[in-house]
Amino acid sequence: MLCLTGCEALRTSRYSRRDRSQSRSRDSGERRLPACCFRQLAENPPRRQVASAIPMILSHKYKFIFIKTAKTAGTSIEVFLSKHCGPQDVVTPVVPPVEGHQPRNYEGLINPVPEILERPGKFFSALRHTMTSRAKFYNHMPAREVKQRVPADVWNGYFKFCVERNPWDKVLSHYNMHSAREGGGLVLDEYLARGRFPINDFRYLDRSRSKIVVDRIVRFENLLAELGEIFAQLRIPFEGTLGVAAKSEYRADRRPYWDVFNDQQRRIVEKAFAKEIELHGYRFEP
Repeated sequence: MLCLTGCEALRTSRYSRRDRSQSRSRDSGERRLPACCFRQLAENPPRRQVASAIPMILSHKYKFIFIKTAKTAGTSIEVFLSKHCGPQDVVTPVVPPVEGHQPRNYEGLINPVPEILERPGKFFSALRHTMTSRAKFYNHMPAREVKQRVPADVWNGYFKFCVERNPWDKVLSHYNMHSAREGGGLVLDEYLARGRFPINDFRYLDRSRSKIVVDRIVRFENLLAELGEIFAQLRIPFEGTLGVAAKSEYRADRRPYWDVFNDQQRRIVEKAFAKEIELHGYRFEP
């Protein structure tokens, strides 16, 4: 991708070592993108979905469907719920595997008709997918697709919920995870240039992105209290804690997001997550 001034640094976030060396900040020691590229990112941030594993749980025992979203304590919630689920419930795998998590019943045949009707312009690809896929329930599965693959009485009668989080806090958590996995050398500017953000709205909206299709979206900022309300409603045993904090080890820097993002970085996140900000009223503030 070329910036408006002709700079080629945004062709890839992994620009050359020579470029990195020349753009290193003398004050902080961080590698920063050229200013012209950063201006373009702030105005037109790339909006790509995260390619990490997003499982789900369908519990016939407690009559709920949990749609896991990105960077919202979803793995911790899924590990907790999997321990309470019955032998006939659907629990998709966590990648990488987490001790205590017990996947089951996620494979099966897929009825091609709802898939084809959902994507009439992609008849052959939808048909091929339903005929070749072994996983009836799979990673990255949005709620609207779960609806197509369960009986109507299950979708309409079971309680459907997920979790959402302030986008700036969510992006900071996602950045810290990727930085840790890459040996600690990834700086925030480079991460933002990749545009691979933990966008979740498509997981709980319909295809037109105009209607929420789950019954409740829990606020991460009030996670345990709201989960406590849901678990009490569903009669799931809960003592006020999930008992696990999966992936919490990635975030060594515990500064709040408003102390980390500068104005340009704030605007990049604001544009990329415009839909989630509109839906939930999030603001960049302490």
